[in-house]
Amino acid sequence: MTVLVKVYVDGIPVDVAAGAPLLDAVRAAGLTVPTLCHDARLTTVASCRTCLVDVAGHGPAAACSTPAVDGVRISVQGAWDLRRDALQTIVAGLPGRALEVPADRSELSRECAEYGVTALPGVVQLPVRGTDHSHPYVKLDRDLCIACGRCVRACAEIQGTFALTLAGRGADTVVAPGTGGPWAASDCVSCGACVDTCPTGALSEPGLLNLLPIERTTLTTCGYCGVGCALKVSTRDERILTIRPAAEGSVNRGHACVKGRFAHGFLDSTERLATPLIRRDGILSPASWEEAISYVGVRLTEIRKGQPDGFAIISSARATNEENYLAQKFARAVMGTNNVDNCARLCHAPSAAGLAATFGLGGGTNPFDDLDGADLVLLVGANPTEAHPVVGSRIFQRVLAGARLVVVDPRRTYLARHADVHLRPRPGTNVAVFNGLAHILVREGLADTAFLRAHTSGYDELVELLGDYPPDRVAHISGVPAAELVRAAVTFGQAGSPSIFYGLGVTEHLHGTDGVRTLSNLALLRGAVGPGLGGGINPLRGQNNVQGACDMGAMPDLLPGYQKVVEAGVRERFAQAWQVPVPPTPGLRIPQMFAAARNGSLKALWVIGEDVLATDPDSSSVRAALEACPLVICNDLFLSPTAAAADVVFPVAAWLEKDGTFVNFDRRFQRVRPAVPPPPGARTDFAVLQAVAAGMGADLGCATPAEAMAECAGLSSLFGGISHDRLDLTGPLHWPCASAADPGTPRLYQDRFATPDGLAHLAARPYLPPGEQCDAAFPYLLITGRRGEHYNSGSMTRRTANISLLAREELDVGPGDAAALGVVDGDRVELASRHGKARLRIRITDDVEPGQVFAAFHFPGSTVNALTSAVEDEVTGCPEYKVTAVRISGSNIL
Repeated sequence: MTVLVKVYVDGIPVDVAAGAPLLDAVRAAGLTVPTLCHDARLTTVASCRTCLVDVAGHGPAAACSTPAVDGVRISVQGAWDLRRDALQTIVAGLPGRALEVPADRSELSRECAEYGVTALPGVVQLPVRGTDHSHPYVKLDRDLCIACGRCVRACAEIQGTFALTLAGRGADTVVAPGTGGPWAASDCVSCGACVDTCPTGALSEPGLLNLLPIERTTLTTCGYCGVGCALKVSTRDERILTIRPAAEGSVNRGHACVKGRFAHGFLDSTERLATPLIRRDGILSPASWEEAISYVGVRLTEIRKGQPDGFAIISSARATNEENYLAQKFARAVMGTNNVDNCARLCHAPSAAGLAATFGLGGGTNPFDDLDGADLVLLVGANPTEAHPVVGSRIFQRVLAGARLVVVDPRRTYLARHADVHLRPRPGTNVAVFNGLAHILVREGLADTAFLRAHTSGYDELVELLGDYPPDRVAHISGVPAAELVRAAVTFGQAGSPSIFYGLGVTEHLHGTDGVRTLSNLALLRGAVGPGLGGGINPLRGQNNVQGACDMGAMPDLLPGYQKVVEAGVRERFAQAWQVPVPPTPGLRIPQMFAAARNGSLKALWVIGEDVLATDPDSSSVRAALEACPLVICNDLFLSPTAAAADVVFPVAAWLEKDGTFVNFDRRFQRVRPAVPPPPGARTDFAVLQAVAAGMGADLGCATPAEAMAECAGLSSLFGGISHDRLDLTGPLHWPCASAADPGTPRLYQDRFATPDGLAHLAARPYLPPGEQCDAAFPYLLITGRRGEHYNSGSMTRRTANISLLAREELDVGPGDAAALGVVDGDRVELASRHGKARLRIRITDDVEPGQVFAAFHFPGSTVNALTSAVEDEVTGCPEYKVTAVRISGSNIL
């Protein structure tokens, strides 16, 4: 319980927490003081003395570091001259141009203007310390540095990279890369936190646009990974000047990564599509919007009349909720088919299925903010430092604050290097490992039996199964030493408030849903979810709106709000709202769509915002499907490989040009607002769907994204209280949110689980082998994933003006395997699997185990997904991207 004390600020009584800095009291009184070395997110150092106040009976004191005690009286006005003198002293050591930095980019300029501080008259000879413009996103002007250390602390305490230090002595002290040498060669990960906190403009973003006054700032949500960072986009003349992370009330708390912060150059790329394209005589040719809409409308009308299930649509995790809602409505209400799916099928479909089967709902159980109270993090099959950098940084900060960390991942990731225990199972053996951990929890008396009796079912069946998974057997299956398995289980079992985060290393397997369910068992055995204590279990969603695409019903068996198509009452409610019947039979999943195209039963496929030739497995089979399908329609920003294979291409808007909402990985609805207009000739996916429906004589209703959200909310109790107006007024809301009076539900299952019986269902699932095995012909095991600088197919990030991000994809190989192969860093090799071939450059690293290699899929030219197989999760159809047998041959053969 917080104890309040009363502080008198220039005679104004205010209440603040006991021990809080006097700065809190000053601000509570509606007053301000300069704080050039202080950032509320960072450790206090009280070095600049610009925040001095007069404390009755004690004299001047730094407001940022002096604790509040009951009854203390302070004077802000009485220390005005002291603060002015401190500012003047700082300015005396800076060149005159320090006060020419625009006030919206320099706290120093603003405060000096407030206090009447100017540059010293005459010519003052100051040492010239120079600049460092080597970095693509951060430029350093050492002569403007006041050695406040905010950038150093931000790098350490927000990002967790420790790339910066203060170098020199006395007046020569200045920020510098910790490694010495140029900034670009340092450990900097380009998050921009140092630029955001710099009070003088010594650290800034390069480019002439950043020197212009800001005309407008738009609060929106990042369109890259599933963290859902809130961003402030500053623009002038409909061009982006800067993008900075928002702090208040945001999931990211004023932090961002290189993608959200800097990778927006694709908006102005000369490769942006500016007009629709129609294939004529085998060649994609420009067409007017009217012609393209009419062409598609006529073709789809013919299909609807003769064979509605001959149409399928792949909606997009990159699109807004409202666009996904409209896409599934188009399929069902206009075309009369449930053949709608989205890319969650390829990543977290097992999460939706596994979490729903265990707990009742297909989303993560806890808000990300609950990480703050975790004393242990169990991180499984995820590399958030690269794929979800803000999450990775926050987990690392918890570790630095004393939380234990257990990592289960075959790769030695950044967080794995800092883990208390790192288990490295052979890919495809997750279920055995999770069962082994559960076995030890039960055996060692670490299971919360009171919680299990009150809130779960299936415990006896689970215990019986776990008898088959003692540590020695799990070690034989997975390669994890038995002693390490025991150490991990005991560490997890002794935690008072554990949090589990997992990624695609759990889901993208033949038995991915079983992996989610057996991992969920661990949360339940410890009572760390729902009515118990702990941070629950949360999937780290890969794309910005993969959660929302599923929430909106862009799935073949589920309507918005996870309502089942097969239930007559559900269909009737939607039929009444849409004024057309809803088909009763679940539709095709993405892999089934491609199979139907190859066998001739699918007549038209509409792909919205996905480059399936680059991102889907067994890409040669995908290409065969596109070639066989009579009509392929594609919405995209660029002429991607998929767009180039289409018959009609619609040029569409990007996330920075759209209005709507996204849902992030912890079920948080957030507004998406257009910061700039789309280029001439491009339209939003929302507008394209509306136009095609109208061209077919159908009315989708929902004239605006706000109306689409309102219609969805009226049909799903999970989202009943969510609207654009409310989000604009209150900020983000977590679903379930049943009504306008409902504050939302950040933490699920506080009273009971959402299953019919109110209990969480433990899963007794045996280990089964993966879909592929290595052999003499294919001796290496390929794992695929992501790199920190890029996103998905790379269509946006590869068009960022930074040459270091444009390199070709690399193949991570361990030192021993590299020696056996006779290759060195940079050598070019050919990979072959049972499904295809790829050519990559070698990167030697100890991140991977012997016999295993790793590659990402951000560069279509590397054709990594030509290697992956069509093996898919038995429950959901999610591909097994994490287990592909390959061979490596030839050095410098490209």
